[in-house]
Amino acid sequence: MAIERVKKYFEQFGLENRIQEFNVSSATVELAAQALGCEPKRIAKTLSFKVNGGCILVVAAGDAKIDNPKYKAKFCTKATMLAADEALTLVGHAVGGVCPFGINEGVLVYLDESLKRFETVFPACGSSNSAIELTIAELESLSRYTEWVDVCKGWNDEA
Repeated sequence: MAIERVKKYFEQFGLENRIQEFNVSSATVELAAQALGCEPKRIAKTLSFKVNGGCILVVAAGDAKIDNPKYKAKFCTKATMLAADEALTLVGHAVGGVCPFGINEGVLVYLDESLKRFETVFPACGSSNSAIELTIAELESLSRYTEWVDVCKGWNDEA
């Protein structure tokens, strides 16, 4: 089970006890926000995409949407999300619990600029009923991210 894989990953940092598991689904931004009692935009959703025969993960704020022209300019390919069976095989987590922790070797993680406006965010932990609250610095360190990217839209419309 992927949540066990994530717990084991967090054990090396002494953070496994910070993982929250719910009696309800947190598989979508809206459900996760309800389970956590926070604003949907503070959910750090992890989106999985096909790139060059493999996959990448983009972690973005709950209110952000992929901006196709920005994505294509950055990754030189169309934004094509992984199918459910591909996510499990390529990333190591099922859709609804995809996160940047305890993932398969070779999967690159990118953090979207939409997250930088928060002190803490809530990414999933490998299952459709889990999350952990992390500071942005913790997210950077624990996700072993490749770089910050600007590939989303819709989150800064209020500015």
